[in-house]
Amino acid sequence: MKRPDRKPARLVLEDGTVLQGRSFGASRDSIGELVFNTSITGYQEILTDPSYRGQTVLLTQPHIGNYGVNSEDEESSKIWLSGLIVREACARASNFRSGGDLSEYLVQHGVPGIERVDTRMLTRRVRSAGALKVLLTEDMDTTAEALVEKVRSAPSTSDEDHVRIVSTPEAVTWTKGHESPFAATSPGSLVEQPRRAIVAYDFGAKRNILRSLVASGFDLTVVPATTPFEAVLERNPDGVFLSNGPGDPAVLDYAVAAAKGLVGKVPVFGICLGHQILAQVFGAKTFKMKFGHHGGNQPVMDLTTEKVEITSQNHSFAVDPEHLPDSVEVTHRNLNDHTVEGLRHRELPVFSVQYHPEAAPGPHDSLYLFDRFRDLIEGVRGS
Repeated sequence: MKRPDRKPARLVLEDGTVLQGRSFGASRDSIGELVFNTSITGYQEILTDPSYRGQTVLLTQPHIGNYGVNSEDEESSKIWLSGLIVREACARASNFRSGGDLSEYLVQHGVPGIERVDTRMLTRRVRSAGALKVLLTEDMDTTAEALVEKVRSAPSTSDEDHVRIVSTPEAVTWTKGHESPFAATSPGSLVEQPRRAIVAYDFGAKRNILRSLVASGFDLTVVPATTPFEAVLERNPDGVFLSNGPGDPAVLDYAVAAAKGLVGKVPVFGICLGHQILAQVFGAKTFKMKFGHHGGNQPVMDLTTEKVEITSQNHSFAVDPEHLPDSVEVTHRNLNDHTVEGLRHRELPVFSVQYHPEAAPGPHDSLYLFDRFRDLIEGVRGS
């Protein structure tokens, strides 16, 4: 499995840019949508986040792989992204938690990487040009023109329903809370209170979201993305959670239909893609951002408290609030570009956020949202 050699490789953008670097990870070609992530640590959580399916991730932190990989930091059972781009891939891991090195980990999951390319230039290119398709290849013989054409003719990420692929194939009971001694917990998780049963739709749910829900006092059943709302209501849950996930939210008609059938019947909380699905239920549209938000340093204001949170984010689409009804309130705004980061129904027990309060990787400022969901359910049961 191990690849001690690092062969010459090329990175090819659909705009005609061709760079030469060195390969690491799996020895195969890959094409994906290029996005950059500004997180300083947490590369393993990024690699295993199902929301990245169909995308090739460039990490702006220049030195990647120095603390290795371990099973505690996996957010799913496999690597979902198409490829990895770094300035320098560390050839030796040094950390007491490490169970292997990054290149071997990529080989095990069949994912290619490239190093020794100008990641700063590529980041600036995405910021100015927007989303671009990118090819990673060890093919040094084919002409650059032919490789550029290969990238241009590849399908876009919006041409496929990625959610059906990353979702659980059947309903499962999730019982694991935080197992790592380094895990952060919400204040409410330290308070003794009766456990509540909820159903979580798996559109590509990260494990730390599920762990955080369990730690917050929920007994959790995870169901496939295509589960009809009637089947969920038959379980008589105290609440329903809509998870994060990959791809274009506008193509998920089955998810929107399920959420529409649940709103008003049970308390609902949505994160990331779940937030975008709820926005569509309320009549809003979503749009593709120029280069999205991917990283652990996005400032967001909670308009209900006027407090600012530094948040972890991973999304290429956002909600256009133009067609939201008066009954739906925008609760959070991104302080960089003022995009919608949170919604709340004024009359029904429903709210959502665009960012990731589970913080894997990222800051812990937003862990209170799991307590807010718990308080919402308790309020409904009390009334």
